[in-house]
Amino acid sequence: MIGVYFSGTGNTKHCTEKLVRLLDETAQAVPIEEEGCAGGFAQHDFVILAYPVQYSNMPVIVRDFIKNHGALWKNKRVFCVATMGLFSGDGAGCSARLLKKYGAKVVGGLHIVMPDSICDVKLLKRSADKNREIIRAADRKIEKCAEKIRQKQYPQNGLHFYDRMAGLLCQRLWFYGKTKDYSDQLKISDACTGCGQCVRLCPMGNLSLKNNRATAADRCTMCYRCISACPAKAITLLGNRVLK
Repeated sequence: MIGVYFSGTGNTKHCTEKLVRLLDETAQAVPIEEEGCAGGFAQHDFVILAYPVQYSNMPVIVRDFIKNHGALWKNKRVFCVATMGLFSGDGAGCSARLLKKYGAKVVGGLHIVMPDSICDVKLLKRSADKNREIIRAADRKIEKCAEKIRQKQYPQNGLHFYDRMAGLLCQRLWFYGKTKDYSDQLKISDACTGCGQCVRLCPMGNLSLKNNRATAADRCTMCYRCISACPAKAITLLGNRVLK
């Protein structure tokens, strides 16, 4: 078994590592952008694939990862995990449908609500106490999921037809333009100090330093790593300012 994940600010990393550790203390959890990740999961029959949901869709970087390694999914048992701020409908189902096209055997899905520690939209901003409560609830859900998997009873979050309709009608249909490709909407204000932290963290190589200031191209996968890590709070995507 292996856990393969994409994580923006660390939520999905936390969930993947916890679930994998509960199921097999010797198993690894590896980020998809890590060199050699594909070669690692190619050796395993059971894969936990995890990612954060964006507008009831999976990040483009995850979609591309699945497609670019299509031959490696054949006959693998895959358990899909989707983390989210509020709701996704069929967050796990988005990858499940694509994986099946490449011959994977999707055994289940899990949806986990996690906090947004830093953001630029009011809807997802919560207090520190509320965020800690959300994490505790998420950990309990992961523990229950691990127990079910040990008993060969796989949760089916997001995999039903009605889940797909919920994700489609509530978000994906209206916001598909935001998630069908990489974004060119990342904004960097004059507050940027040119520290280069965002450049080092970007999984897409979408950021660079020019004249001691960060500059964004058009390959943003909306992971919020740069927004979360920027010490000057100079970067935004959906909103116009970082909510502290």
